[in-house]
Formats: sequence, structure tokens, C-alpha cells
Amino acid sequence: MSQEGEEQTRQSTTDAESEAESASPGVPDAEREEASDVPEDVQKYARFQKMDGAQYDRVNEFLRERTYVTAREWAIARLCADFRTETGVEMTKIGENLPELVPFMTDTYTPQAVNQARSAFEEKVRKAGATFLYGAMCDFFTADELDDVMYETTEIAKFLLEVEGVDLTVDEELDAEERISSVMRDVRRASDDLRHHTEECPHCGGDLTADD
Repeated sequence: MSQEGEEQTRQSTTDAESEAESASPGVPDAEREEASDVPEDVQKYARFQKMDGAQYDRVNEFLRERTYVTAREWAIARLCADFRTETGVEMTKIGENLPELVPFMTDTYTPQAVNQARSAFEEKVRKAGATFLYGAMCDFFTADELDDVMYETTEIAKFLLEVEGVDLTVDEELDAEERISSVMRDVRRASDDLRHHTEECPHCGGDLTADD
């Protein structure tokens, strides 16, 4: 082969290698194959990005100090809401891709384990809801104290939503707080009426049906 022919062959080989490297620079074949096995909607899932680098124990400690749920239950509850179809929740997809979906979850789960965490979350929410509503209705809290409770719980809930990636404007936050406060005022008036079977407040004699 002539010198010119050898030079052309070497150039063709170099070009082919460059194209292969540029397609997936620095990514081993095994990693590219593994990434291709991840469903597209999982690859595009953008929740919990603010939790990159977070450790499960730290997240769990934060939640247990402020709520009844664990980090596992919180994460899976969010995923169950996001991966719900007309036929139900995609338990298998959530479990098999859990580490890709949530940074602080390092192990995959079986569909049964996903469903167990989902059920635990639902049960705790129901019990916490009943506890809170009874506290609001039994006259244990004054109106101002109940407002304080609502403010604290709303702030925690908003923080968790923001960590998940929900961006709330100031107007949206204020609107949500006002609607929640309005509902709780209605709950308090209705509970007073229910307990006393009268439209007159037993404390001040005022009309319970009157607007604030």
C-alpha cells in the first residue's frame, strides 16, 4: 500500500473513533446500556432535585421531628401521586427505579414494599387528620391559638412542597393561607354550633352565624 493510502486509512480510523467518543464522551458502554433501561418518564422526573447529596437518616430525622411520617413514606407517597394512571399506581416502576427517582433512597423496593409504605402514609394522615380536627372542634384551642397551629403546619407543608420542586409565588402562598384560615373559621363556628346546639356563643353571647 502506498504512503498516501496508508495515511487515508489512518485518517478514516481516527474519524470513526472520534465520532464514537463524541456520541457518549467518557461514558462506559455498560453505563450507557444501564441508562437505556431506565424508563423515559423516570429519567425526566425532576422532583427531589434539591435533595441531591442528602442522607436518608438526616431527612428522616427532620420529618420525624415535625410530622408523623418517615422519609420513606414521604418519598413514596409523592411518587404514588406522580405515577398514578387510570388503572392505578405504577408500584413496580416506582420500586425498581426508586434510587433514580429519589436521591436519598438507595435501595430498590418490591411492589409490595411500595404499597406497604403507601398504606402506612395514608393511615398516618387519616389519624393525624382526626386528631387535628378534634383539637380544632373540641374548644381546646382559642381562635388565636388555632391560627398559630395552622400557621406552623402550613409552613412545614409548604417547605416540603418546595423541597419536592414546587415553586410558590408570594401571592399563591397568601391565597392558600387565607383559604385555609377561612375553612378553619368555618370549622370552629360549626363545631361551636354542634356542641352547644345554639347559634349563640356560650362565652360572649354573640351570634355564631355572623361573619367575622
